[in-house]
Amino acid sequence: MPALWRHRRLAFVLLALMQAACAQRAGADLRAPGTPTARATTAAEDEFLHWNQPAVRANCPDRRGYLWVQPVEGPACIRYFASDEIDGARVAIVQFSGDRDSVMDQPPTRISGNTEALRTLDAQRSRDRAGVPWIFVARPGTYGSSGDHRRRREPVEFHALDAALDALMQRHQLQRIVILGHSGGATAGAALLTMGRTRVACAVLTSGAYGLLERARMLGMSKGGRTDTTGSTQFYDPLDHVSGIARDPSRRIVLIGNRDDKNTPFVLQQHFGDAVAKAGHRIELKTHAAEPPTYHDLTDRIGLQTASLCAREALFPPIPGSE
Repeated sequence: MPALWRHRRLAFVLLALMQAACAQRAGADLRAPGTPTARATTAAEDEFLHWNQPAVRANCPDRRGYLWVQPVEGPACIRYFASDEIDGARVAIVQFSGDRDSVMDQPPTRISGNTEALRTLDAQRSRDRAGVPWIFVARPGTYGSSGDHRRRREPVEFHALDAALDALMQRHQLQRIVILGHSGGATAGAALLTMGRTRVACAVLTSGAYGLLERARMLGMSKGGRTDTTGSTQFYDPLDHVSGIARDPSRRIVLIGNRDDKNTPFVLQQHFGDAVAKAGHRIELKTHAAEPPTYHDLTDRIGLQTASLCAREALFPPIPGSE
């Protein structure tokens, strides 16, 4: 019996050593430089986009995805993420996201969709749904664009985006664009219109923020009636600059919101729409279902659907009398 136990004990020891060696080898395979897994992990870490960073020329190469621009407030590096088929496009949809202040202070690794690959994949999927080329332009301070997202809705944000669109359209020889923005992105799109932007076939602005002083007061976030919801007195309110919108009878401006919106009051969207109409521009104000409890995020991808229809109409305008 003692001899039998010695043999069994030796067998157990040998088995344990073999398992340890296998585990160590597997761990080495995962971590060793040059292995596919190690390269994938390192690449993923390197690809995370940085937020609220200064503009550094060395970090803004002259290639697709980066735009080095010189607005009046100083240089900026604006990132964009595009689908295929944008070069020479007769019409392309340019999208601006809503505010991202709720995540901007998180580590870049924890922000959803925060890599070049994922943002490009999202643009390609949107292109496949819309049927026209799609470009996601990152607002200053977000998704790798330089700037400070805390200064959203200030002239520094909108001037950088305006310069970026000029550079984008020149680089890729875009003939016309459809602007699509939601919430703060809609405000950005409206601001660009008031800065005189041309070659806009359509602007689809969903749940946008206008009348910024009144909005802050209505939401109980105003400081003495002088600031918007960010606490800034230096905001740029599109409602105050409607006179700057360029004349273009063929351009559609479509505002879509929900009457119960608790974030961007619908009545202020109406005020903006009324002011644009009074200035003689073609504008449509629509309502759509939204997600409770804030009724701010609209359902059914209505923004994408409307922008897609706008783009197709621009590409294939109806023949008069054919309807």
